[in-house]
Amino acid sequence: MMESLLRHMVELTGQRDHNLLDVAVISALQETVGASQVRMMDIFWVSNQAMMRPRALITNNTVSAVHDSTTGRRGDTPLTHYPILLDCIEHQGSRVEETGPDGETILWIPIWQNDVATACLQITGIARVAPATLNVMEGILSVYRNYQNLLDYSERDSLTGLLNRRTFDEKFSRMANFQNVRDSHLAPGIERRHPNDVEGHWLAVVDIDHFKRVNDQFGHLYGDEVLILVANLLRSSFRTQDLVFRFGGEEFVVLLRSVSLTDATSAFERLRTNIEDHYFPQLGTITVSIGFVSISASTPVVILGHADQALYYGKSHGRNQVCFYDELVRRGQLHSEVNNDHAEFFFDS
Repeated sequence: MMESLLRHMVELTGQRDHNLLDVAVISALQETVGASQVRMMDIFWVSNQAMMRPRALITNNTVSAVHDSTTGRRGDTPLTHYPILLDCIEHQGSRVEETGPDGETILWIPIWQNDVATACLQITGIARVAPATLNVMEGILSVYRNYQNLLDYSERDSLTGLLNRRTFDEKFSRMANFQNVRDSHLAPGIERRHPNDVEGHWLAVVDIDHFKRVNDQFGHLYGDEVLILVANLLRSSFRTQDLVFRFGGEEFVVLLRSVSLTDATSAFERLRTNIEDHYFPQLGTITVSIGFVSISASTPVVILGHADQALYYGKSHGRNQVCFYDELVRRGQLHSEVNNDHAEFFFDS
């Protein structure tokens, strides 16, 4: 067992990516306790309600990332559906066992970050766990939490907990490279634009409307609270495999993976509506403007520039709306000329 444990520790500490770190820890735990299934679940809050969302899964030694639907709640489940886990979290517990519907033993382990349960593990199909094995599990989880904190410190915005701008280039490059490889397999002469029913990757820039007024009227501390609330709504409005960044100030960027134009538009409209419908203490309501573009064979500068221009077109034409760059160009409402990664933009009023 010691050899196996050392191997898993090497795998854990060798990761530079949160998803791979999740896979490493659930693999280690499954082998340690002989479970049939281990799930990593996100825990987050929406309108004062705790929710859970699948993040990674290993079943009978087969690991998979969880891909949720782009419609509805995308696999989100209220934490109240798991009362024994909810009670454990409310009492700051480290773990709790229950018997599942098929008579199997389920072990729940909350993952704590700064006294907040940000995730949990669901370990299914185990025999009674010996105290010595529990101690080994605690050791594995301690290494996982420490290493997760190190990754978070370098990748996360300190205020909102979203990914930071410094992390954007690497994440964007991975997504763009995948898209370029996919496009390269198209036969010559086939148009590379995204029809409504063809899946692609998308980048959106999200900006809070009239945010300066919030800071001027209520002060920067309350402005920070608004940013945190908006970040929570952003986090809960998208799937686990999508990426949300804070770029600075009141501007956010979303990388949306593998959906059609129709579904991308719906996802961004859902975000806009979620924020418009949310009640912000003292302030009441706020809105956001969103500009988005498909991720194609171009540089981050050009693609971000296109999304920015769609955003500011929306802000200059009423705000509180979602604008798709290609559609604005097609309608003649926005013209662009791109040459060697330098873009010039022209608006039609």
